[in-house]
This record gives sequence, C-alpha cells and structure tokens, in this order.
Amino acid sequence: MRAGNKASARVQVIDSHTGGEPTRVVIAGGPELGRGSMADRLKVFRDQHDRFRSAIVNEPRGSDVLVGALLCEPANPEASAGVIFFNNVGYLGMCGHGTIGLIATLAHLGRIQPGKHRLETPVGDVIATLNEDGSVSVENVPSFRKAKAVAITLDGSGAKTGTGDRIEVAGDVAYGGNWFFLTKECDVPLEFSRIEQLIEFTWRIRRAVNAQGFPEVDHVELFGAPQGAGAHSRNFVLCPGKAYDRSPCGTGTSAKLACMAADGTLAEGAEHVVESIIGSRFTGKFKWVDREKGVIVPTITGSAHITAEATLMLDEQDPYCWGIH
Repeated sequence: MRAGNKASARVQVIDSHTGGEPTRVVIAGGPELGRGSMADRLKVFRDQHDRFRSAIVNEPRGSDVLVGALLCEPANPEASAGVIFFNNVGYLGMCGHGTIGLIATLAHLGRIQPGKHRLETPVGDVIATLNEDGSVSVENVPSFRKAKAVAITLDGSGAKTGTGDRIEVAGDVAYGGNWFFLTKECDVPLEFSRIEQLIEFTWRIRRAVNAQGFPEVDHVELFGAPQGAGAHSRNFVLCPGKAYDRSPCGTGTSAKLACMAADGTLAEGAEHVVESIIGSRFTGKFKWVDREKGVIVPTITGSAHITAEATLMLDEQDPYCWGIH
C-alpha cells in the first residue's frame, strides 16, 4: 500500500533485539519506492513518505530507541535483500545492529540459510554471514578516520560530568556507516547507573562538534576500560535522536576500529571485543583497503533474537496515527 492512501492499513513487522538494541523490520505494507538504488529509494522515502517512518518507530507504537528497517526488493538479483534503516528523527545510512537483526529476521522467515548474503543499503552493499550457531558477521562499508584529536569546547552549562564540568574535550571524527565523534575524555564512569549523566554529557558534545566544524556528526561514542572478562573495551553511544545504544553499536565499533587501525593499536585480522553500557558484546576485526588513506573494511559479529511478530494498524481517524514527534 501507499502510506496515507487508505483510511486504515495494515503493516506487518517483525521485532528483534541485538545485544539489547531493538530493530523493527517492515516485511509488508510499506510505501512503494520504485525500483532504483537504495539511495534513490531513500530519497523517495524521505521526500514523500516520512510520516510512515514516524508511524512505525515513534510513540504510541514505538519508542525513541527503536530502529526501523524497511525491507526492499534488491536492485541486484544477486543480493538477498535491500534495506533502508530509520529512527525516531530520520534515516541512517547503515546500521550494524539493525543488519544483524535483519539477517536474524530473514532466517526466522525461512528466506535465507547459513552462509554469506549481500544486502543493499543507501551507502553501499554490505556482506552479512549467517553463522551456523545463529550469530551474524557483518562486513560493513569502508570506514575511516576523518580527523584525529579534534578539540571542541563545551558551553560549560548543564549537569556535572563526574567531578566537574569539562570545558574542552578532544576526540576523533570517524565514519563507520554513520558519522561519529569518539572520545575517552569523560569523568563519568561508563556504568548503567550513570545513564542520565552520560546522555547529558554526550548531547553537549554533539551540539559542540556540530557547531565547531563537523555538522555531519550525528553519533557520539565514549569509550573506556571493560568491566567483563574477555572484553577489550566498553562504550556508550548516543544516537541521533538522543537515545543511547543498548548494543555496542555496529557502525560505532566500525568507526573505532578505523581509528585503532590508523593509530596502529590493532593489527589487521585481530579481534577486538567491545561491551556496551548494558554489558552486551560485539566482536570486531578489520582488513585494510587503503593503508595510505586509512580506509578499512570492518567485520562486526553479534547475535539477535526475535521478540515479536505483529501487524500494526494505521488508522487515519487516529490523531496519533503518524506518531508522536
């Protein structure tokens, strides 16, 4: 159906979570976007059907943390699927946890078997492997660091960051399918009990880094020492709509791997285990594409679990049919 052309419509979805981070895959009832590339279809989605995005992921049907994935027929017949990821405020070029959730969903539907599968996204094709144990390994889009040790100045207002307001913060700007500012300069412990302080601090960083020369950055990643045995680092990731990532963030881990590769602190092919703020884990590794330019292809491995099969009702008579936003 074309969103908005019927008084009442049904949308079939499958929900999952990847390391605690939810994904809602629209498998039927989505808007007609044409037969172009995923980038072309994203433009149609954004320009003509944005209220459908809001209806799927925003309250009263969704929440700020929910990531949507519109399942599309691929342009390339060799691809298993096309996908457009979106959230409560807009669209994502790529989503690591969402890709893992999508592969788990396709397996749940019986559409794929263990092995490698090509997925088309608006920022390029990714290769996702459904492993025999049910985990998923995502070979992400090329990732790189744009700028190292960028110093930004915060406005000094707002909640305290641990022992006091930090006025200057230095970090890297990197791309892993989405744009990130990554820093370890945070006085707040990376603990679940400090979520509100971490959100406040990273939101201040986000505003500052956008205003000080990097408007493309829409994610902020704090990282530090792990808490669990076998992990190499722990992170906290603020997403574009001010929700935090419950998973270790696939594109954020990709951006972090790009920085480590550029610094020479992680060898090609070596595994790096990242735990999220709730303790869930991804395992990342990379291969070089262009050492001179610092471009890598990261692979992120994690697991997703199906949580629901549902039919969403879009009733034009409902004043909040298209979401609260």
